[in-house]
Amino acid sequence: MKRFAYAQSGGRVAGFTLIELVIVITIVGILAAVALPRFVNLQRDARISKAQSIFGTIKAAAYLAKARCEIDLSQGYSGACTSSGGQVNMDGALVAMVNRYPDASSTGIDVASQVTTAEGFTITQGAGVRTYDVVGAAVPSQCRISYTAAAPNQAPVITLDVAGC
Repeated sequence: MKRFAYAQSGGRVAGFTLIELVIVITIVGILAAVALPRFVNLQRDARISKAQSIFGTIKAAAYLAKARCEIDLSQGYSGACTSSGGQVNMDGALVAMVNRYPDASSTGIDVASQVTTAEGFTITQGAGVRTYDVVGAAVPSQCRISYTAAAPNQAPVITLDVAGC
């Protein structure tokens, strides 16, 4: 009877058996099935975090511009913010104001907050409303920040919706 010679390394057979290969492929498949949903949730969490940070940025910028307006009014600077409109200078940039808060426009809240489309947002203008939709959201209209211009004697309405991120 003939014996077949196997490639041996130190007296042991080299290579993997079919069962070992199947076990390794099964383990890799299970790990992939567990990791993929976590990766998808991380993307959603990242979009929510981005929306929350821009929400905070816009809110802070609105109140900083209001503070600048109040200072200008108390000092009597000419050509500055008025009770119904005007402009304030924030870090060398002129911010359009309405009712002592930034206007809902590209020359108002966008200049004050320094938010641009390069940060992953689609910015749209409505009647007195500026919206910032997160790019890549599952439902862009439900992953947005809205800035509604201030009414007389009221603060602007700034809302955050992350239901569709």
